[in-house]
Amino acid sequence: MSVKLTLFVMTGIVLGYYGGLPPLPFLLMLLVLLPVLYWTGKKQARDGFPVFELTTTLFGIGLGVFVVGIAAFPANSYRIDLDLNMESSWHLKITERLKPNSFSQRYEAEVIALNTESSSGKMLLILPSDSTAKTFKVGDELLVWAQPETVPPPLNPHQFDYQAYLKKQGIHHRIRANKNALITIENPSKTLFGIASNFRENIIGKLKTYDFGQEELGVIQALLLGQRDDISDDTYNNYVNAGAVHILAVSGLHVGILLLLLQFLFSPLEQFPTGRTFKLVIIVTLLWAYAFVAGLSPSITRAVTMFSFLAYAMYLNRPTNSFNIIALSMLFILLVKPLFLFQVGFQMSYAAVFAIVWIYPKMQRFWYPDNFLVRKTWQLLSVSVTAQLGVLPISLFYFHQFPALFFVANLLIIPFLGLILGLGILIIFLALMDALPATLALVYGQIIKLMDTIVAWVAHQEGFIFKDIPFDAVQMVLGYVVIIALVIFLSRPKWKSAMILLSGIIGMQSWSLWNQLELQNKENLILAHRSRNSVLLHQIGNSLHIYTSDSLNLGSLIKDYSVGERIQDRTVQQLKNYYSISQKTLYVMDSLALYPPTSKVDYLLLTQSPKVNLERVMDSLRPKMVLADGSNYKSVVKRWEKTCKQKEIPFHYTGEKGYFNFNNAIPKPSR
Repeated sequence: MSVKLTLFVMTGIVLGYYGGLPPLPFLLMLLVLLPVLYWTGKKQARDGFPVFELTTTLFGIGLGVFVVGIAAFPANSYRIDLDLNMESSWHLKITERLKPNSFSQRYEAEVIALNTESSSGKMLLILPSDSTAKTFKVGDELLVWAQPETVPPPLNPHQFDYQAYLKKQGIHHRIRANKNALITIENPSKTLFGIASNFRENIIGKLKTYDFGQEELGVIQALLLGQRDDISDDTYNNYVNAGAVHILAVSGLHVGILLLLLQFLFSPLEQFPTGRTFKLVIIVTLLWAYAFVAGLSPSITRAVTMFSFLAYAMYLNRPTNSFNIIALSMLFILLVKPLFLFQVGFQMSYAAVFAIVWIYPKMQRFWYPDNFLVRKTWQLLSVSVTAQLGVLPISLFYFHQFPALFFVANLLIIPFLGLILGLGILIIFLALMDALPATLALVYGQIIKLMDTIVAWVAHQEGFIFKDIPFDAVQMVLGYVVIIALVIFLSRPKWKSAMILLSGIIGMQSWSLWNQLELQNKENLILAHRSRNSVLLHQIGNSLHIYTSDSLNLGSLIKDYSVGERIQDRTVQQLKNYYSISQKTLYVMDSLALYPPTSKVDYLLLTQSPKVNLERVMDSLRPKMVLADGSNYKSVVKRWEKTCKQKEIPFHYTGEKGYFNFNNAIPKPSR
């Protein structure tokens, strides 16, 4: 029952979020359905109309819509329609410090008050990063005088949608401020998350006093404390390419191993009359203590909640209840934090756990070797394969790559991860007591260095890393249909499961064929946005012709577009001055400011900030539309926009309105 109720609540969360449904009507619906649910549960006949099941379905969906509505837009949230038009005084509390870049520091902040009036909501706070900039901690409170702005949509097709990502965190706006526009509030109110974060920072400060290498220290911080800011990009990419990035995220894997260690350490308590209950209390307490040490980040909080429920299931000693216990933990988390449903970490964690609980026992029944070493290797391989199978469609959808040697990295590291975690927790405890022997720190650093070396070796087997795999949402759903049907069919071969499996495979093949047919007839010409560069993308079927003024300054633009559009062939050419588009003309005027040989153009593209009198140019060429890309100075673009407005000629700047699709002759995306 808990599995079905969880699915109903998930359905309600999705419907409420994407449908923008208000929570109040569904609260009234819940109040009406609650007594009906109680009455039908008591009175419904066994063979009658399934009123109870129908009421439960409606109740679960309504509950999902209600909780996501409350989470996305709190009752006293700041008023969006008024607050974006002026600078205001914002009282903010830092709730999470995001990874900084070379230009800015970024924080998630809770809105406490707006212009001295109590308010709520979440904001993205962006502060300039320089040598004098202060780094704020979780729990700090600030008064910021600034004008909020909407988080911009992606400027290029198939680019990562940071706006949608933040919206799924409950963040709809951002504030940019400098150090002169903010005041730090002394003695801010204490929160559990702030205390936990400060405790974690204290641990990191202690670890930095010991002779760990910079790379090793970054991995230790990620492995034990969930702090990945100090890991270099090369090291992080090695873990990604080796299929071992989950090791660097304190989540289900770490907490699961810790749970098994604690189960083993406290197993002698079971000899006493109330020992099993006492053991459960101690284990759950220690799991949450570890979550506190790791800063109570969303991933660790989610994992500890899930494994607290699993610890209770182990206490009951009823393996058949594993699915219900996992579903209950998932339901509990979603009722408190419904927006977690849209986080990749949440999806992958539960997909992996469900796969392990369901498929792993089947693999063990399929083959149970007598040899101890072979059996343990098979068990580790089974866990790794089942977890990877569970997250495969999600991973392909979000990351578009598959590390074929994932099992090698896991076989070489996972058996020793319990030792690494246990020793790491001891290292933290001794460091806090200022009693960590230098020899022990050196040995632990060498163990981490060896792990990094193994991961780097696996990651550099590039022939086994399949990248840039096109995989959309439909394929993700069909992928799970195929995986579930395959497992059911191999477990109990029946015609029904065989037909579902065959239908899933045919569906995936049909969808791929449909995409290929659509692709053959597709042609696009797009002016993309790229800072200090001009880029035209001409797609003909599965081929992409790239016209650019600087082929070395393309970033991930071409990769994102190629994966999204299933491009197979690419060519790069130097940007020219004149193009013909479906009987229309495009003239590119660069820094040389040369006039075209013709006296009339349909589209005028200005690049590299040409020093021209735009009014004269428009009088001479009479363009129907003027475009400017990211290669121009913003101050110059502003003057051009003003001139076009006076001349009543449409103007499109990719730095504000995003890419321009010549096929549609309208700017995309609109803002």
